Amino acid sequence: MASLLLLLAMLLTLLPAAHGAEPFQFKLGNEQLISTYHSLIAGKKVGLVTNQSGVDSQGRSTIDKLAEDPEIKLTALYGPEHGIDGQAKAGEYVESYTHPTLGIPVYSLYGQTRRPTEDMLKDVDVLLFDVQDIGARSYTYISTLNYCMVAAQKYDKPIIVLDRPNPLGGETVEGPVMEDPFITFVGVDNLPMAHGMTVGELARFFNRKIGAKLTVVPMKGYTRSMIFQDTGLSWMQTSPNIPDIDSVFGYMATGMGEGTGIYQADQFKWIGGKGIDAQRFADQLNQAGLPGVIFNPENRGTAGGVRLQITDYHAFNPAKTGIFALAIAHKMNNFKVPKSDSVVVMFDKIMGTARMGQWIEQNREPQEIANLYNSGLQRFKEERKQYLIYGNFPESPRLITPITVWVDDRSVPFDRAPYIDSHDRVMVPLRAIVEALGATVDWDASNSQITVRKGNALSRFTVGSTTALFKGVEKTMDTSPVILGDRTMVPARFVAESVGASVNWDGQNQKVLIRAK
Repeated sequence: MASLLLLLAMLLTLLPAAHGAEPFQFKLGNEQLISTYHSLIAGKKVGLVTNQSGVDSQGRSTIDKLAEDPEIKLTALYGPEHGIDGQAKAGEYVESYTHPTLGIPVYSLYGQTRRPTEDMLKDVDVLLFDVQDIGARSYTYISTLNYCMVAAQKYDKPIIVLDRPNPLGGETVEGPVMEDPFITFVGVDNLPMAHGMTVGELARFFNRKIGAKLTVVPMKGYTRSMIFQDTGLSWMQTSPNIPDIDSVFGYMATGMGEGTGIYQADQFKWIGGKGIDAQRFADQLNQAGLPGVIFNPENRGTAGGVRLQITDYHAFNPAKTGIFALAIAHKMNNFKVPKSDSVVVMFDKIMGTARMGQWIEQNREPQEIANLYNSGLQRFKEERKQYLIYGNFPESPRLITPITVWVDDRSVPFDRAPYIDSHDRVMVPLRAIVEALGATVDWDASNSQITVRKGNALSRFTVGSTTALFKGVEKTMDTSPVILGDRTMVPARFVAESVGASVNWDGQNQKVLIRAK
């Protein structure tokens, strides 16, 4: 018997390992930068946007790692809301200062300005972003990312995002999508309340409007279904009221009632208000079919409410839970819904729309409210697909590098980075692409028309219009030229094909390959 077992053991050692049997080692973007993509910063003056959450899997600060790197020069630090140490209270003004040991400026992006100025970036060759997000549209760290990208584009600085996990996972996408009139620092782009994207994916999404020279250093071994607990990382307090993972998951579930009298307590683990019967509130929420959570009645002084007991973090939907809680609370105490007029109230800024307040005021059923915003949510889900980096299987995604355009094997230089718009078209600065194609361009400011000529071929495009003239024939495109800042951005494929060039897209290397001859 022993010899049989020995023979079996020997045979097993000769068999190939099962596919995927060796798990990927999880690595953050900041670890990938040092181990794999160090050439991005070698020999350069580096500015770093970060705070106390900017650490590697061993808890080592990115600031320290860069400061000790002999191949680069760390020249400036930039802190988001709550400061670079994360200690300032929500909304508290933070001053800039000089780092006590490094002797470099620590610029506050929640002080006199929320965007890096030209002076703040003067000694920087490349700007890095390494801050942990919590997966909610209203959490201002992603707004700081957006503002930094805008500044990087304006002052011609490359920006590198060191990717980090979305602690809620990449599959929870919920809530009304932000409408343009309500875009502010607590809702910086057309995202739903829970966006289901990493900071790197958000940066790619933001860049469809910005056109910065963006590189995303991806994580290794991350999948869309992973929540923070699946990464093996220890949670680092991101702000004073987000000390632990339960606060992360409770943020949207309890904290959306700004100005209503329905408020959060105990660092986003309790929700309630005056005039609320705690037991009745708990009963109705428990009967609402919300997954992954039990609501326990709890009074706090004169206020009645519920304490959240999350039972399944993967199934729990924070944004939907928060919407249901507000709708049910309104049926109980008929709180006054804040309304915007000449000034947009914070409630509408958080909701991203005035319609949510209207639906709650009309005492619509919670699921009916979810159905009313669902069509916009589904459009967002479809749009975001092109900006996602990670799938459902562990892998080491490629570096997400800036898009380049090549005409007849020559790289086209741009003073504004190409980007992919919401119609999956590569948008490029007008004059640079036209001249690279050996054509000429005329700009008619009176009617925002672009006329492109090459030999006998004449084509005409209009900013904001999907109708174009191709060699005398009117055609409809699926996207349109736009003006971003001081540049007119045009779809590379349509402009190239309008003068007889052929176009191919190399998605693996982020290249547009044009043959003009």
